[in-house]
Amino acid sequence: MNTFKRIFLFVALNLAILTMISIIMSIFNIRPYLSQYGINYVGLFVFCLIWGMGGALISLFLSRKMAKWIMKVELVPASHSLHKTVARLARNAKLKAIPEVGIFPSDQINAFATGPTQKRSLVAVSSALLNKMDQDQIDAILGHEISHIANGDMVTMTLLQGVVNAFVMFLARVLAFALSSLGKGNNRRGMGGSYYLFVILFQLVFMVLGTMIICAYSRWREFRADKGGAKLTTTKAMVSALERLKPQHKAIPAGSMQAFMINNPVKKSWMRLFSTHPPLEERIDRLEHHR
Repeated sequence: MNTFKRIFLFVALNLAILTMISIIMSIFNIRPYLSQYGINYVGLFVFCLIWGMGGALISLFLSRKMAKWIMKVELVPASHSLHKTVARLARNAKLKAIPEVGIFPSDQINAFATGPTQKRSLVAVSSALLNKMDQDQIDAILGHEISHIANGDMVTMTLLQGVVNAFVMFLARVLAFALSSLGKGNNRRGMGGSYYLFVILFQLVFMVLGTMIICAYSRWREFRADKGGAKLTTTKAMVSALERLKPQHKAIPAGSMQAFMINNPVKKSWMRLFSTHPPLEERIDRLEHHR
């Protein structure tokens, strides 16, 4: 699936969540921020923050189980060499617990880390990674993923997504209310269905803008995880591992796990605004020049 379709799916998923919340609120008449005479902006913001953060936190706490199901991850025992490597790197990174370790079927060299806390985290690698990388490269990739856990990247991404969701809901409703009430004063009864149509339209627009912010942070955290991987192993090993990812040209399957993969390439320059990962060349350059 091409990059545009992956981005469309990501935006559509978040928009669907917010739209579902809007429909539920409409059905049960849960609109404490609206009155017959106007809108309570403080009440609206608190309301949107609760709903926006609530959905993001639920997805965080389900992330490990969802990852196992979506990616068909098979956990390996503590006696497995992969588990021993992760355990060693986790101790060196001073994690509070050793993550679960698993392998998922894929012909693409890839890996990811997820989970709500250090004690409930998961590190998984593709079958292709084990078959096509040498031990130093595997160690570097695992060090990169361990760094994500040590840095709390999953939690930070979730909090950022929650804040973005809250602002999307807030701004969409403020503008929808303003446009729907034009010529009608502050009388809510005359707004009809136009209010809800405007809410959905503005949620779509602001979600696209919010996605750009989230992706920008995601790219920055990849640079930081690369440095962490180099610190836990060596810069040479981390650079070699990233170089090994270059020959891959097939698109990564769409889905909620794409932002957590170590390799998620985007070719077109303008599409980089929606990319969760920087170009491999730029990541390698930063490591080699210690930036």
